[in-house]
Amino acid sequence: MSNARILIVGNGGREHAIAWALKKSRHVGEIFIASGNAGTSGIGQNVPIAPEDISALVKLADEQHFDLVVIGPEVPLALGLADELQRIGLRVFGPVRASAQIEASKAFAKSLMVKKNIPTAEYAEFTDETSARAYLQTCKHPVVVKADGLAAGKGVVVCDNKEQAEEALNYLRHSGGFGSASSKIIIEERLYGVEASVLAFCDGHTVSLMPPARDHKRALDGDRGANTGGMGAFAPISDLSVDDLAHIQKTIMQPMVDSLAENGTPFVGVLYAGLMLTSNGAKVLEFNARFGDPETQVLLPLLETDLYEVMIACIEGRLADISIEWKNAFCATVVLASGGYPANYPKGLPITGLDKSSEGVMVFHAGTSVKDDTIITNGGRVLAISAFGDTLLMALDRAYDHIQHIHFDGMHYRKDIGRTAGGVS
Repeated sequence: MSNARILIVGNGGREHAIAWALKKSRHVGEIFIASGNAGTSGIGQNVPIAPEDISALVKLADEQHFDLVVIGPEVPLALGLADELQRIGLRVFGPVRASAQIEASKAFAKSLMVKKNIPTAEYAEFTDETSARAYLQTCKHPVVVKADGLAAGKGVVVCDNKEQAEEALNYLRHSGGFGSASSKIIIEERLYGVEASVLAFCDGHTVSLMPPARDHKRALDGDRGANTGGMGAFAPISDLSVDDLAHIQKTIMQPMVDSLAENGTPFVGVLYAGLMLTSNGAKVLEFNARFGDPETQVLLPLLETDLYEVMIACIEGRLADISIEWKNAFCATVVLASGGYPANYPKGLPITGLDKSSEGVMVFHAGTSVKDDTIITNGGRVLAISAFGDTLLMALDRAYDHIQHIHFDGMHYRKDIGRTAGGVS
């Protein structure tokens, strides 16, 4: 199909990267983004509908007869947006609600992992606090305490000792404000090693891995400070060989896709495995049901194959029939965040330097908007500066060099993306 009309749901850097990649397709005509940001407005038409407003999105899609809907964030997936859009006959890239439970419920994902012998941490789940506290006293090893449901990336607390675990339980159940997301608690053994993000295109049965990536969750250099949604990423990483990836596909990704198909809810979209590379091999920390952010900002620039064609092949169940090609290069991204992020931060600050361009550099907008013809900050993670390179160091240098053109008050970013845990020294 040529001149396909696309709706992308979401407003972050991930959605800007998806729009950027789809715009390059010879098949794609108009692109609409709900609700989008200042960056996506330069690619298509922003629509002022929140990603969580399922009924308004379905109404829009029904009226506009889109040829493809791409769902970016986890919340609309968990709310069943894909189900509702499929019900009115639209092609949707993103899993149905039952499959999206692998992200929306950690207990659900863990149960499937146990069923399929997918390597992961030992765990227990609790709905009452007394039992959870009693279990903590029996743990001989450090633990991670998790809210079962979606908690905007803040529902996981890594603990060094039992006292911290007790505090984590209190935080998740009471003071964190997670509501029903923490009505069930997961307590699992803490795994040690380096983390990796392995994402794959899926058509319900076939799995096609993307280059392995690594993101940086901590706010400050040296992996210090609070956990964030991600302060930067790079791909590919050196920790995983071709054989390692084949093993991950066989023992982790394919079994999860098989399990969801056996449940009668085939997974169509992007399956994301957050892994810990331990001394005993790769183990799953969590599954996500969509593209990662900021991993998307380093993976899609490396994609050589037409993204629209890949997405349609996934929807039509013929992923095995196409060859997906990736650039023989590196890509790195550095997130520019608002002062105070991930805690409280100001909005509405003007951003300068966005008119500058550099070879091999892409600027993906996340928390931005437009006021009086000026691009201003509108979120915690404001921009992601991505760059290619024949080496990782070249990609990083290009990204950091370009950052010197950009300014907004309070802007902060990590200076060591890609330089720790398997990056460059």
